[in-house]
Amino acid sequence: MIPIAMPMLDEAEADAARGAVLSGWVSQGPQVAAFEREFAALVDAPFACAVSNCTTALHLALIAADIGPGDEVITASHSFIATANCIRYCGATPVFVDIDPETYNIDPDRVAEAITPRTRGILAIHQMGMPCDLSALIALAKRHDLILIEDAACAAGSEIRIGGQWDRIGKPHGDIACFSFHPRKVITTGEGGMLTTSHATFDAKFKLLRQHGMSVPDTVRHGSAQVIFEDYVIVGYNYRMTDMQAAVGRQQIKKLPDIIARRRAVASRYAELLGNIEELRLPYEPDWARSNWQSYCVRLYEWVDQRTVMQSLLDLGIATRRGIMCSHREDPYVGEKLHDLRQSELAQDHSILLPIYAQMTEENVVCVADRLRATVC
Repeated sequence: MIPIAMPMLDEAEADAARGAVLSGWVSQGPQVAAFEREFAALVDAPFACAVSNCTTALHLALIAADIGPGDEVITASHSFIATANCIRYCGATPVFVDIDPETYNIDPDRVAEAITPRTRGILAIHQMGMPCDLSALIALAKRHDLILIEDAACAAGSEIRIGGQWDRIGKPHGDIACFSFHPRKVITTGEGGMLTTSHATFDAKFKLLRQHGMSVPDTVRHGSAQVIFEDYVIVGYNYRMTDMQAAVGRQQIKKLPDIIARRRAVASRYAELLGNIEELRLPYEPDWARSNWQSYCVRLYEWVDQRTVMQSLLDLGIATRRGIMCSHREDPYVGEKLHDLRQSELAQDHSILLPIYAQMTEENVVCVADRLRATVC
């Protein structure tokens, strides 16, 4: 069986987790603080805050930005449902706009059309690791005084050229970026998330909210020679990452350059093997973007049935996934005011994600390509 994804974990992560267990400090502690420093350095961000997953990261980002009832946040329906759900958690309204059919990312022109007096923010997704058009979105956000939050769940290690230089996604060009470390992502802590920002006030609020609104972190309290009584100054959450997860994450950061190089090599090989198949449209990487290739998405033309292709590949031992979901088609969002989402729906209905991971061999890649060719041609 060739799986859709496979985390790159070995004895280094096992030893790191073991060390955290044996240290006696297994909840949020020194490993989390070190992981935050190292991730901030990785993406060149002044501040980073580790949390339990990307959903909680997105929730904290919106809370810190004071998004609440009566507000609208423009986002893409073409994303995992957590993106829209986090807007709802705050009592705000997600306003879904369509995607660029080439990159599968939110279309800045559609964002501009959707701005109203109630719009407070833009929640943009770097879908499948492909950077979205941040330059256009930053200009829109500044022009209309909107908060710009990046759902970078899939984009650890991806890069974008802005102002003539290459930066990693997570460097604060917008206001806040949120990452996921789920096993389907390029690096993993099992579950886990991270927020990066250049705003000290945002970072302080994230760290207060993630730990029940506790005025004195337990790391400070336990390390003090004096008795300290903490206060709970706001209603917070238990959104903490454990030290065991962070210890694993620190090892994963070390491997990230190699992981991305291997994924890019697989993506390049797919392009060579699949480029002449009439029934397929391959992924598009703009010249200002460098994807980490968290996913490799191929578009089937209308005369090729998505489910039939996926089942045929599964029967041959190859796992795939359908195109990214559209939240507006799910029950919680039926009835929302919608803009034209034709491209989003076409992407969900006619795309499939192929296996891609760092450990894929040449034999694996050729096998997937050959069997896909035989299935669709």
